[in-house]
Amino acid sequence: MYIFSMPLGIPFLLFLLFAAIIPSNASTRFEQIARQANAARKAEKLNDAIRLYREGLRLSPTWADGWWALGSLLYDQDRFPEAEDAFRHLIVLTPKRGPADAFLGLCEYETREYDRALIHFRAWATAGWSGSPQLVDVAVFHFALLLTREGQFVRALYLLAPEAAKTGENPALSEAMGLASLRMRNLPEDYPPDRREMVWFAGESALFAAQSPHDYRRADEYAQRLIAGYDRQPGVHYFRATLFMFEQKEEEAGREFRAELKISPKDVPTLVGLAGVDLDSNQLDEATALAQRAVQIQPDDGEAHHVLGRALMLAGDLESSARELETAKRLSPDNAVVRSHLAIVYGRLGRLHESKAEAAAFLSLKEKEGVLAPSQDKTNLEPNSRHIR
Repeated sequence: MYIFSMPLGIPFLLFLLFAAIIPSNASTRFEQIARQANAARKAEKLNDAIRLYREGLRLSPTWADGWWALGSLLYDQDRFPEAEDAFRHLIVLTPKRGPADAFLGLCEYETREYDRALIHFRAWATAGWSGSPQLVDVAVFHFALLLTREGQFVRALYLLAPEAAKTGENPALSEAMGLASLRMRNLPEDYPPDRREMVWFAGESALFAAQSPHDYRRADEYAQRLIAGYDRQPGVHYFRATLFMFEQKEEEAGREFRAELKISPKDVPTLVGLAGVDLDSNQLDEATALAQRAVQIQPDDGEAHHVLGRALMLAGDLESSARELETAKRLSPDNAVVRSHLAIVYGRLGRLHESKAEAAAFLSLKEKEGVLAPSQDKTNLEPNSRHIR
């Protein structure tokens, strides 16, 4: 306490002077380095740019634009662990993370941190799929690969089909669609070599079916080659059946679903698919029996409860139908069609308030489906095209 009552001497005044000057000099130095780093990047002197960005970030660790630029440059040089570290710093600093989650997911894919990559791709999608068209294409492709690995085959194909419509024939895309179509929980780099032709046939078929306009002639050609070579392999007849469903050939689809059940009698998606075909042809007893088998085999499958609820609704057992559809809703709350059928059943039961609520949920989910497709917003930085596989 006595220090502050003493007269200020010259040494103390010099200390105060230097304390004021040093932060100013550091700030000036940072601004100079930031300008040099940006200039080096624009001049494509990439190694110099990386060095300067690192130096600038040592002076100012909260420089979000610096982390963004550094991560992008490292990513384009395939220096994925270093790029991953940069994007992790960026995400901590940025409340609106935007494409940073997509970049981080891509880095984690390359470093084989697949579960973490899937978390960041989902965060990116939830935030609106932001990024340049090139980034969106690369991230969507890898997101779909990881969804296939997780067993989310329909969702993976939902993401890949628009890419097929845009790009046409593409070996990497065909392989990705083949894995998802055959319901193989593999990445392109880790499935058995003796299945590559089978995956290629299925992928080419799926790719031609997804193009705009649909080329079902070529799709059927590859599907027939698939059946001819691999008709005893699980999943092959199921894929052929789903292709027939897209072509609105339900009788042929039913035949293929039954062929699949001879190979895989407990395959729930096949039971559900065949039950749906039977419902459309008004074979209620068989449809109900198939759906009940599916529910018994896999009680937590939302679509199995859904198709059983539909069958019971058409048979007039509204109370049982409501219970099955409520279970389907609990298991698949974002399934708009489940909510529409539940609205119908509640209406027939006289539960009008609940019927209106489910109808509103159906409309809301259908509107939401319209924004599930990736956006095409622009950003200044994007990954190099060589990473589009």
